[in-house]
Amino acid sequence: MSKSNRPPKDFGFGADEEMLRDLARKLLGERLPVDKLRTLVAEDHAAVYERHERQRWDEALWKEIVELGWTGLAVPEQDGGVGFKRAGIAGLVEEVGRFALPSPLVATLNATDVLAQAEGGRQWLARIADGTTATLAITNAVGSWELGEGDLSASEDGGNLVLDGAAYFVQDAFKADVLVVAAQCGGDRVLCAVPADSTGLSLVPDRIHDLTRDQATARFEGVRVAEENVVSRDAVGALERAWPSILVTVAADLVGCAEWQLQTTVQYAKDRKQFDRPIGFFQAVKHPLVNAMLDIDRARSLVYNAACAIDFDDPAEALKAARMAKSAASDAGAFISDRSVQLHGGIGFTWECDVHIFFKRSMHNQALYGDGVYQRKKLASTMIGEI
Repeated sequence: MSKSNRPPKDFGFGADEEMLRDLARKLLGERLPVDKLRTLVAEDHAAVYERHERQRWDEALWKEIVELGWTGLAVPEQDGGVGFKRAGIAGLVEEVGRFALPSPLVATLNATDVLAQAEGGRQWLARIADGTTATLAITNAVGSWELGEGDLSASEDGGNLVLDGAAYFVQDAFKADVLVVAAQCGGDRVLCAVPADSTGLSLVPDRIHDLTRDQATARFEGVRVAEENVVSRDAVGALERAWPSILVTVAADLVGCAEWQLQTTVQYAKDRKQFDRPIGFFQAVKHPLVNAMLDIDRARSLVYNAACAIDFDDPAEALKAARMAKSAASDAGAFISDRSVQLHGGIGFTWECDVHIFFKRSMHNQALYGDGVYQRKKLASTMIGEI
């Protein structure tokens, strides 16, 4: 990167990005206070863990989000979107994580990033900008999209592709209008845009801890994909180019979620008294909270550094920075999740305490697309060779 193209000290987070973040905070603060979130996703323990009912979400709020143009933020302007800076999108997603918003926004942003790197994705980008929801169906049973032998195969049939097999760990699958699917076709991996109502496509729900989203296995039995919906014949290349943006988005959600846990636990430490003093007076309480604050701030800085590298079109640096961000955010999320439960004392582990909603969202995000250990191993392989 040349000196003339050196990133700014503020990571490119300017007035427009700040305005979007503040709007998101105000909107979600008004429309999704924690008591409403609890009613949506954690009102009935039996519904979740005994009857295995699908998670509820506020579809009226989602329509408002679409009208505000959030689904089109990552869509280039020439395709009908906003073409917003990645730093601004990270700021928005941080607020989404702070309020644990149950919605397909994160899944749609990730799918958008892949479609934007696919040579035939433009028609779908325009639809997403108009409110079509999307998700990625790219991983096999062990959670990898990189392996040559996947669990989903594609065969040529008269100009169309026919998909058979399964894609696993599909995020918010039941909220998506279209699945962006990676399949093995001979010696290549192809990307297809498959409408969720396609004949032969079925979704089998996974039982996951996170109460704010759903996850499913997508099963394909002779699903026909028209040639115009084969968005790339080089799925690996498109995914590699999109990977920094995907990791930054998940890391930003983690940071926002961790910030809620920190602020809520700090407030509890001020309010709860033992031995005639707020428990925050005691070093055993205040020191872990300070450590959590430092971890979260470090992760946030790495998130915006990676977003800035994406905005300034530095692919090699962007991937390294994104892996650092996801690693730090995963570790920070794990630490504050542990401390927030412990420092809430006897109520911290109960269903009635809202901490568990954010704890579980954080757990899911930590593992999603590779936890901190995985990201550090990838970094080591990149920087010092295979280990």
